[in-house]
Amino acid sequence: MSMAQNEPRPEPEAAAEAVKALDLALRVGETLLANGAGAADVAATMDSILRHLGLAEADVDVTFTALVIAYQETPDAPTLVRRRNVAQREVDYEDLTRVDHLVRALLLDQIDRDEARAELARIVSSGHQRPRWAVTAGWGVLALGIAMLLGGNWIVLITSVVTAIAVERLQRLLTLARLPSIYQQMAGGLLATLLAVGVAFTPIPLDPSVVVSANITVLLAGLGLIGAAQDALTGFYITANARLLEVMLSTVGIIVGVTGGLTVGRMLGVDLALDPGASGLAPVPWMLAGAALCAIAFAYVVYTPVRALLPIGLVAAAGEVVYYLLSSAGFGRPWASAVAAVGIGIVAYGVAGRVRVPPLAIVVCGITPFLPGLSIYRALTLITTGDANGVVDFATAGAVAIALASGVILGEYLVQPVRREARRMERRLSGPRLVGPLRIRTLRREAKK
Repeated sequence: MSMAQNEPRPEPEAAAEAVKALDLALRVGETLLANGAGAADVAATMDSILRHLGLAEADVDVTFTALVIAYQETPDAPTLVRRRNVAQREVDYEDLTRVDHLVRALLLDQIDRDEARAELARIVSSGHQRPRWAVTAGWGVLALGIAMLLGGNWIVLITSVVTAIAVERLQRLLTLARLPSIYQQMAGGLLATLLAVGVAFTPIPLDPSVVVSANITVLLAGLGLIGAAQDALTGFYITANARLLEVMLSTVGIIVGVTGGLTVGRMLGVDLALDPGASGLAPVPWMLAGAALCAIAFAYVVYTPVRALLPIGLVAAAGEVVYYLLSSAGFGRPWASAVAAVGIGIVAYGVAGRVRVPPLAIVVCGITPFLPGLSIYRALTLITTGDANGVVDFATAGAVAIALASGVILGEYLVQPVRREARRMERRLSGPRLVGPLRIRTLRREAKK
């Protein structure tokens, strides 16, 4: 008798059931990762599903572009390996929320595995729930909020809205043409700057610096800073490097595009200078309204459920108050941004539970008003004139970005019962959860409320 004949083989029916469980976990993980969830959250969620379905020995591996699960029922049984590539697509927090609820229902035995598979298929095939024109208008409102935050007058506000809508339509066309994101960001930065320069070249009294700064912030919104920070802090260094490289390439694209527009503006004699001492903040009521508006607008364009929009705006406005107070007290922008981000991270966990969305949606949208568009613009205007002080502003912009990302994660660490909830998980999966349930006991306690 041959060795192949002696080798134990799983029963066909048992193997088929295992494959269905692996497929469900992979498809859930793919949806979460494609919509911005951190690798630790994805791995922990997949691990929870597999354990619940009786595959406790399955090993999950998450990278930026692929998910792999290996399962061996017994030491003598052949290993069953399943892999799924993750195609990056437009972030949809509606899908993220629905999948998060699906996982909770599965772990609470409110639905079975086959029902979960059918529901997941409906979620990923249903497309976006909001009309395209409304999302385009939302990007314009996002620029409007940033321009309000920076103290722009009514001409600046209108120009910012029109410019952001034009940039969004251009990037949509480039997306359909499958052009890499760095070129899309380059084209967006160039178009935004040229439009601002064009209006400033006319007799219309316009400060192009606020328009360009607002659109830089629009282009920075949603670049994946939170996911990169979470992956780095939870031990998924390969995925963190991949996310960080993606963010850096997109940011370089913005810088190249805006620099080109600034060069054209100087050739035309348009004054693009920004007062080095400018704080970049409007009067307090206008500032708070702008912060809330841009957070709500960004939440809308990434398809966050409507019930969460107003709470997100209030969280962003509260963070802006903290930022303003610290800035007025003499703290630098990185420190003021970091403390505001920690506050947002702390309140996001409770707010997310009340509006039934993952905390990720709250923190990513809540930090939008603090993105360093103004610092990047100031750095570019200085560098294009040969002033080496622009390097300092670039460093400030980088410090603010790091402070925002790490600050919200620290806030989640402080507010979530990490050690108790992660006790039974692998050490590398422990950490604050921005997507996915903490554990079954917590789910059951929440379900009774």
